[in-house]
Amino acid sequence: MTAFTTRPELAGTFGAVASTHWIASSVGMKILESGGNAFDAAAAVGFVMQIVEPHLSGPAGDVSIMLARYEDEEPTVICGQGGAPAKASLAEFERLGLDLIPGTGSLAPCVPGAFGAWLTMLRDWGTITLRAALEPAIGYALGGHPIHFNTVDMIRTVKPLFETEWTTSAEIFLPGGQLPAAGSLFRNPVLGDLYNEIIRHSETATGDRERQIDAGLRYWYEGPVALKIDQFSNTEEVFDVSGRHHHGLLGADDMSGWRPSIERPLGVTYRGHEVFKCGGWSQGPALLQALKILERYDIGSLDDEGPEFVHLVTEVLKLVMADRDAWYGDDPAAPIEALLSDSYASVRASLINETASLDLRPGAPLGRTPVLPSIRAPEAGGAGAEGGGGEPTFANLAESPASAEVDGVRGDTCHVDVVDRWGNMVSATPSGGWLQSNPVIPGLGFPLGTRLQMFLLEPGRANSLAPHKRPRTTLTPSMTFLDGKPYLAFGTPGGDQQEQWSLQLLLRHVDRKHGLQRAIDAPAFHTDHLISSFWPRVFNAGVLAIEDRFSADTKAELARRGHVLKVGGAWSEGRLSACTQRNSILNAAANPRGMQGYAIAR
Repeated sequence: MTAFTTRPELAGTFGAVASTHWIASSVGMKILESGGNAFDAAAAVGFVMQIVEPHLSGPAGDVSIMLARYEDEEPTVICGQGGAPAKASLAEFERLGLDLIPGTGSLAPCVPGAFGAWLTMLRDWGTITLRAALEPAIGYALGGHPIHFNTVDMIRTVKPLFETEWTTSAEIFLPGGQLPAAGSLFRNPVLGDLYNEIIRHSETATGDRERQIDAGLRYWYEGPVALKIDQFSNTEEVFDVSGRHHHGLLGADDMSGWRPSIERPLGVTYRGHEVFKCGGWSQGPALLQALKILERYDIGSLDDEGPEFVHLVTEVLKLVMADRDAWYGDDPAAPIEALLSDSYASVRASLINETASLDLRPGAPLGRTPVLPSIRAPEAGGAGAEGGGGEPTFANLAESPASAEVDGVRGDTCHVDVVDRWGNMVSATPSGGWLQSNPVIPGLGFPLGTRLQMFLLEPGRANSLAPHKRPRTTLTPSMTFLDGKPYLAFGTPGGDQQEQWSLQLLLRHVDRKHGLQRAIDAPAFHTDHLISSFWPRVFNAGVLAIEDRFSADTKAELARRGHVLKVGGAWSEGRLSACTQRNSILNAAANPRGMQGYAIAR
């Protein structure tokens, strides 16, 4: 059993920040040390991650935010997931001859929600000015930052596409026509200038902090940013994974008046912890469903690196992900409350036995018949062309040089957790608008996102495409309360794996009593026995991806039980981060995987 940790169990009393990039975490602590609160720090981190992790999130992406003041009775959700354009309909994609929304290109963007969500949190919960929140990002955009080797590897993958099709992206990401060297200073002066212009406009409009932030929102959603997006979307034909060029669907009218919704979270109680997630427009309820089933088992008595633990958690995940694929969506008729009931959890728990299920088994809450999306299944038990894909997989799927690069590249995601000395807490998962998602828009310095690909082009589903509707996003921050106070903020990048890795952290921390860093460092796994949320939406029956640090005995027993093992590298699963606060002690931890994440506490 792994008892050591790759890093110390960080603890302090002033503040704690954990994110998927060390520069972003440092900026968050700088904001706290300057007198800002957790909400100020998280907003500044969000904008910096767009600069230092442009292959993982961008200004035109999305973000799901969960936040809590120390005195709050429950967290608040800010939904930075924009809706579908007015032109995006089932009929429009039928006219185009497409049965899937392409995973890249101009047909795939939703209204970009990240900017609005960060500014809404800053305005209503924060204390610092728009200038103070944006200046760290501007500094790294104009002055440069040491570009990470993972970012360089991504740019290398899409370089032929940039050179032949998305030439506006080459102007930013291939400076001087060359691939940037890992560790060299990388700049995005166009984006830095845009943020400076937003600040100048806002400060000219008013001297009031809140009104300046509102002026920034108008500049983005009703002003020059929306107009440039509209012009690009309507005039440029962009090459995408369909192998064709398409004009865009997103326009200025779609962005005008858009602001993020402020919502209550969903929650369940697990071993005395109140666990909160975003609503059915996310995959968040899957973690809550899993906890409702797992509370029936003595998890604390199981070796979390042994076959019993891995098998049980995997079989539970298969069930809740089948429910996700059948029932979740931005639909008021989605039976989320019934899915989280005790009686339903008992029915689902009865399906688990000692062998691995190879069936896709959504349940029937309220007696309703489940309807799954059309399944694109490789050979049962096989890894398939995408290898279980989704956001964290980068693999070439096509043959021609241009289409191979755009077809095979998947984006990933960022995450940040913050707790301040007053006990305020934030967990946020920004993503989308990746450098590999769309061409850079001239004058803005960033591409649009591709979240629309998560919709189904089939009628009658909770997640069926409709104008203005939100796609069922994978972005899923988490928070728990203990004794009525914010206790734990956590999350991870990883597309369909986000709930899976987050669940493992929570079980190891709550049931097995591991510290945060030990819970993150422990060998991890995920199941690909689900319908991928991302193009081309494949299903891989029975596949269990597992780090090779699990013992030979554990792997052999899992295989004996019928799991189709896909053994990955020793540190290949997840990019979790987390912060806690309890009795004035603050803790933080981040993932060593990927050599990027970092935590700070003092």
